[in-house]
Amino acid sequence: MDSLGVLLVAPMNAYLEQELDRRCRLFRLWESPADRRDDYLRAHASSIRAVVPYALQGVDAAMIDALPSLEIVSSFSVGIDRVDLDACRRRGVRVTNTPDVLTDDVADLAVGLAIAALRKIPQADRYVRAGKWKSKGDFTLTTRVGFFFPNSLASVLLVLSIYDFA
Repeated sequence: MDSLGVLLVAPMNAYLEQELDRRCRLFRLWESPADRRDDYLRAHASSIRAVVPYALQGVDAAMIDALPSLEIVSSFSVGIDRVDLDACRRRGVRVTNTPDVLTDDVADLAVGLAIAALRKIPQADRYVRAGKWKSKGDFTLTTRVGFFFPNSLASVLLVLSIYDFA
């Protein structure tokens, strides 16, 4: 049995691409000159059963129509807004994405950025690295995060609610 033909629309994480390459026959659209991509798709159309778009490069109706063996579009990102869902529906092409994969990490980063902004951590870091503490003294005090969550119980409840423990 032939391996699954997969069209990668754009470069992706090297590890993931390597793993896909071990298991599938990959077609890397970006390796074809932009003005010859239609020819590239025509040349490989019957072999391509899956398309993997990435955040900024989608799958439009023209690409879907150019791939008669297409069975699935598997978006390597949360959104599918760059995938022509109507064209997929008409052709019976399945569409998948990766929802909630980064949700917790984005929440963690948001909390970290909020603390960094409130406590002016980047400014304090530059102040110390520049040696200004020697001539200008201590860095000015900043807003306490506790100001927004005045007691430890509120802070605990916030963390529990962020991580759906409550």
